[in-house]
Amino acid sequence: MAKHPSSGKYAIIGLGVIAGPQPDRHQRMVAAEAARLAIVDAGLTPADIGGAIDLRRTGGGGDRANYTDAYSRVLGLKNNFYFVVGRGGALAGLGIATAISFLDRGIADYVCLMGAVADWTHSQESKKQGHRGMSHADKEGYWGKALGDLRAVSHHSWMAARHMAVYGTTSEQLGAISVQQREWACKNPEAKMYGRPMTIEDHQNSPLVVEPYHLFDICQVSDGGIAFILTTAERAKDAPKTPVAVLGQGFGEVSAELWWENKHFTHMAVAPAKEQAFGQAGLGISDIDCAQLYDCFTSEVMFQLEDYGWCEKGEGGAFVAEGPIGPGGSIPVNTGGGLLSCYHLGDLTGMAESIRQLRGEAGDHQIEDCEVVMTTGHGGELLSPGMCSIHTCTLLGRGL
Repeated sequence: MAKHPSSGKYAIIGLGVIAGPQPDRHQRMVAAEAARLAIVDAGLTPADIGGAIDLRRTGGGGDRANYTDAYSRVLGLKNNFYFVVGRGGALAGLGIATAISFLDRGIADYVCLMGAVADWTHSQESKKQGHRGMSHADKEGYWGKALGDLRAVSHHSWMAARHMAVYGTTSEQLGAISVQQREWACKNPEAKMYGRPMTIEDHQNSPLVVEPYHLFDICQVSDGGIAFILTTAERAKDAPKTPVAVLGQGFGEVSAELWWENKHFTHMAVAPAKEQAFGQAGLGISDIDCAQLYDCFTSEVMFQLEDYGWCEKGEGGAFVAEGPIGPGGSIPVNTGGGLLSCYHLGDLTGMAESIRQLRGEAGDHQIEDCEVVMTTGHGGELLSPGMCSIHTCTLLGRGL
């Protein structure tokens, strides 16, 4: 395949990660510190950063309250622009696409992209009041709660149930995804589930939350912040660490097709995103050394394995049961533990892991000779309750 002219012309040169509960630090403090770490990691100073993007998660059923002040001001950045980008778990992919336009026009030499959440801390506050989960500002016109759609697991469960009904997928096969990602997490000291191995029996014995999802089919609730620095490939050559090149990006929307058909319960909007990203990079699926697939629930991993072509549609259950996505498997997936077993910062979780893999900094969960990584994101329902609509695919490569 012929590469797009933009492929490899932009690169990530700095990474800052704060993982784990942050009960004693406000979200903006975590945000500013993650950005500071990324700037230092890139060998830069705050004065070098010409643009700042805040990557904010919004849920399909409502929005999290924003905090006053911006990490760019707290950190003292003299940036030419600051604004918020994000939809559901599609943060890093949308942020990179946005930042490239500013770099291309010379509005900034270096852009800092940062996302931070305080979901775990907020959930603990809710628990003290006798509630569960986090408080959201409901979207105007939201109709799901009257029908029992109180949390994301409610409307995501429809997809898993539909796949089971159409293709005969089993709960044990979904559990195989959880088990293999937990194996990766047990190699990653940063993961919440580090040192807590899991068996398929553990998965099956965990509480049934919303049929067919057990507790271990569901992602983590987390605090933390992740930031990274994007610049041109030419400037990235002077970076102190191995640059991570942006090879290609693609985007798709489930809403591009008729929602009253049932296809969107067993497919994600992968086809256009795959075509765009792989076409820009001039690569095929066999070139991917590891994949960081958005995994808010287990079925999303299975759908993506099918939709990207690692197996045929409907064969995902049998495919994952053979163990291909865990350590030693043919297609390593979510090698840091993912949202299921590491921490949940949207697709920034996979982005941070991708950067580390391509730099050779992943420690015990490092993939040998890792040259190309795919990271995906999705979320932000347009219709609630309903399936997450957007899908993003970003292909990253080692060096320039």
